[in-house]
Parts: sequence; C-alpha cells; structure tokens
Amino acid sequence: MSTTETQPEKGELPQDGGAFGWLRALGPRGRRAFGGAFGGYALDSYDFFTLPLGMVAIAAYFGLDSGRTGLLTTVTLVVSAVGGALAGILADRIGRVRALMITVVTYALFTVLCGFAPNYETLLVFRALQGLGFGGEWAVGAILVAEYATAANRGRTLGAIQSAWAVGWALAVIVYTLVFQFLDPDTAWRVMFWTGALPALLVVYVRRNVTDAPEAAEQRRASRDRGSFTAIFRKGLCRTTVFAVLLSTGVQGGYYTLATWVPTYLKSERGLTVVGTGGYLALLISGAFIGYLTGGYLTDVLGRKRNIALFAALSAGCILAYTNIPPGADGMLLVLGFPLGFCMSAIFSGFGSFLAELYPTAVRGTGQGFTYNTGRAVGAFFPTLVGFLAGSWGVGGALVFGALGYGLAVVALLGLPETRGRELV
Repeated sequence: MSTTETQPEKGELPQDGGAFGWLRALGPRGRRAFGGAFGGYALDSYDFFTLPLGMVAIAAYFGLDSGRTGLLTTVTLVVSAVGGALAGILADRIGRVRALMITVVTYALFTVLCGFAPNYETLLVFRALQGLGFGGEWAVGAILVAEYATAANRGRTLGAIQSAWAVGWALAVIVYTLVFQFLDPDTAWRVMFWTGALPALLVVYVRRNVTDAPEAAEQRRASRDRGSFTAIFRKGLCRTTVFAVLLSTGVQGGYYTLATWVPTYLKSERGLTVVGTGGYLALLISGAFIGYLTGGYLTDVLGRKRNIALFAALSAGCILAYTNIPPGADGMLLVLGFPLGFCMSAIFSGFGSFLAELYPTAVRGTGQGFTYNTGRAVGAFFPTLVGFLAGSWGVGGALVFGALGYGLAVVALLGLPETRGRELV
C-alpha cells in the first residue's frame, strides 16, 4: 500500500485536544497554509456560483433554452477535469504552494472575462477556461493542508477546509441579492462575474506567507515518480484510481445537479422573488456549513467509508423529499433546506483526507487531482441531463435524477480500503 496504517482501536475516538485542537496541531506554518487553502476554496466557490445564481438572467439575455443553459455548467466541470489533473501534476513537480497560486489566478481571470462576453459562444469558452483553475484549486489546497495535519485530526481539518465552499457560496448569494436588487438583470449578471477578481488579493497572501510542508516536500523531491501520471495506473494503485473516480462521479453528480438547478427551481416552479430565493438558500447554505464541519468530525470517528455511505443515503432521501413537496407548501421547502444542505455537504468532508491517504507523496497531487476532477467532469453531465429533462419532467422532477449519483458512490466504496488513522508517506 502507499501509506502506513496506524488505525485506532475500535470505538476509540481520535484525540484532538479540544474543539480546536486540530487547528493548534497544525503549527504556525500549517495554520498559514490552512488560511491560504481555506481562502482559495471559498473564492473558488464564489466564482463558481456566479453562474448558477445569474443563470436565469443569462438565459433571458442570450435567449437560451434549458439545455444550452445547463451546458454552461457542464463545460466548466468537464474542463475542470483537465485543470485538476494538470494542477495535481504541477503540485507534485513544482510544489503545492506554487500550483495553488496558478490555479487561483486562472479561475479569477476567466471569471472576470465572462462578464465581458458579447455572445453565448464566447461566454461558453471563457467559462470552460475558468474550469481549468476551478478544477485544480481544491485538490492542491487540500493536499497542502493534509500534509501538515496529524493522522488523528486529518478528517476534521480537511472538513474545515471543505466548509469554505459554503462560505464562498453564502458570499455569492449576498452579492447576488444586492446586485440584482439595484441593477437591471442585463447588467447585473455581468457585474457578478466582474466581482470574481477578488481572489487576486489572496495570491498576495499565499506568496508571502505559505510554504509546503517540509517533510513531504523532501520526500516528493527525492522520488523519481514525482508527478508521474502513469504511476497512478500501475499495479497497486490502478484499482484505487478507478474506484476513486467512480466515487467522485457519484457524489459530485448528485451535488452539482442540486447546486446548478435549485435556484432555477425556486424561481421557475415556486415563483419566489430574488430576496425569497436568497432566504431559502440561506437555510441550505447554513446546513452546508455545519454539515462540512460535522462530516469532518465523523470521518475521523466513523472512518472515511462509513461517513460517505451514511451521507450518501441521507442525501438521496433529502432530494426525493425536497422535490416532492406539494404546490403551496413552500414552508416545507424552508424546513427541508437545512437538512438537504447538511447531508449533501457532509459527504464531501472526508474526501480531502481519504484521497490524500490513498496515494504516496510523490503522486498524491496527481492521484487526487485526477480522481476528484475526472469524477467532477463525468458528474457534470448530470446537470445537462436535468436541463434537457426539465422540458418534459419539470425542473423539480428532473432533480430526482441526482439521487442516482449517490447510489453509485456507495457501490464505489466497495472497491476502496478504509484509511482512517494512516500516516502520509
């Protein structure tokens, strides 16, 4: 195997030294790395959600049907597979921090350019190129922090990094609500994209304050397989790579279906105003933030596989409940928004630690970047399928398709080992 296992005894809880012991255990350099990765992922999320939140206005401006509208999200996620794989290889060859800065600059630049798109085709190209940076940031940032974290606390540490997604999502909803309240929709969606320049400030911080974990950097530089793409398909790692891709496909197929189409569902089929939609999303995002933190804790207590299986089942159940509320019962949407956000986010909390523990240091970036983002690219076809099915099924009915992804994730777990308590080598 690629790592050495020192798994806790059955029933034994990881020792964390208090509620924030995991953060103290990172040390000064690790905490600075945590800050850089957290900020990068929050702004990654912000730049991603500029599209789903402005989707109705963009579709009206360019005269798009639901299929072509969904393609904007799909192309972002498909190209993110290329970006994630390239960023992972770069992280193994030139270091985690330098690769992190490259991904942040890339997704910020092309998000801003989306706001200048004169037509649908140009917007599609810019959104695709934004996917290059979007795909790489999480994998690189997660590995950077994972290599500072202790084995006992790695799950909750990476779960906290995942919670940055909810922070960025919330910031995007706040900006969206304000911008669309005071500007004409034809201008507002462009302004949303222009605010995607914010990550440039983060690059300054990372450049000045963040460094790779010394021991991991030394191991990486000493290996001949450093950044080797073929290495993750060799005997001993090939099976892991295949099943990790399937796992990522299932979880992200379900997630991106919801993240892309829930705002449209609330507007087109529930008739909610901009402020009303923001209020419903506030519950969804609050649940997501708490879900990330809770899932991070549980992945250390229950193990990586049990945590993912538990929340896959709960997420699928929430989708079915959320999309079958009878007309007029909008109060139930508010009630179910919190558990939906909680469950579909908690499942991601174990990904950073799980994938990092499946690969040795020399190809950790390559393995994690490829598996996570290939899964994201394949899962990206779920939102497009929903877009085409929405014409006959309605958006609410088509969203149920996302539940199938979670079933695939549970099946994929059968081919992967449990890695709780493993040291990274």
